[in-house]
Amino acid sequence: MEESHHSEDWVKSMVGKAVRRQMGSSSLSLSPLGLGCWQFSNGQGMVGKFWPVLKKEDVRSIVQTSLKGGINWFDTAEVYGKGQSEQMLAEALREAGPLAEGAHIATKWWPLLRTAGSITSTIDERIRLLENRTIELHQVHQPFSFSSVRAEMNAMAELVKQGKIQNVGVSNFSAAKMREADKVLREHGLRLISNQVKYSLLDRRIEHNGIMAAAQELGIAIIAYSPLEQGILSGKFHKNPALVKAIKGPRKFTSAFRKAGLQKSKPLIDKLDELAILYDASPTQIALNWLIHAHGETVFAIPGASKTHHAEENVKAMQFTLTDEELQQISDVSNQVLNR
Repeated sequence: MEESHHSEDWVKSMVGKAVRRQMGSSSLSLSPLGLGCWQFSNGQGMVGKFWPVLKKEDVRSIVQTSLKGGINWFDTAEVYGKGQSEQMLAEALREAGPLAEGAHIATKWWPLLRTAGSITSTIDERIRLLENRTIELHQVHQPFSFSSVRAEMNAMAELVKQGKIQNVGVSNFSAAKMREADKVLREHGLRLISNQVKYSLLDRRIEHNGIMAAAQELGIAIIAYSPLEQGILSGKFHKNPALVKAIKGPRKFTSAFRKAGLQKSKPLIDKLDELAILYDASPTQIALNWLIHAHGETVFAIPGASKTHHAEENVKAMQFTLTDEELQQISDVSNQVLNR
């Protein structure tokens, strides 16, 4: 795909097409796709080394392309480059000027080796790095800390009361822990609005372990991370296996990228390719479109983008809707692949 983000035609083609849906029981009106910002970690910290360092102008271009295409929220975290991602995102939003009006930010507190008291003691640093932008959604990043779910939710509720955050979410929580978190928040007149979990056509565990069922029962949004399985669902590695050697970081050593893994997922890629031709789209866009429509409006997804054309790919995935029959066909092939 050409780097066409400066083309006025592309911008005009996106105007007026912004799709919005309510996130969980909140008043947040968000695009079905947000932009995952892990890749803005600037190579810092333990998890920041997963991605190559991006130039500031590239981050700016990715954020602006996302905004122009109708994406109105960005998911970052304290642990992404030890705050570097939050800082780079805030800077890019500032530089976007009026384009960023109405942009929403979700971030996350890192719980490892900490207590719930750290949620309240670190919030001012989150706000500082985000240049005093409103934190619309603050999430507990993992279900493990030295404190109970109750203590964590009480701390989050306190931040809502103080006006430092607007809504509370969790990440990687089981169905039981989701229910517990929502129950505690209800005692404060609040609700849990989201659970951010790994979910894609090649990882459908949440459909079988109670997480999806609990989300739909309680009206909690699912935010799907790794929605393209680190790029596998783009199909580019199937078409050109030599690209695997060029991958930087640890993902190239995972089983999905090995020859047998690529062979296993090929029938799904073939199905995505077939529908991509029909919709004048890419396999990536078909995979993302399936995610955000296969379960009504429950699922949001946060694909990343380390290049401007990735951001263009993301936004174009929101510009069409697969039929119920096509959603089912994709689902069937995906399940066949997963059960092989």
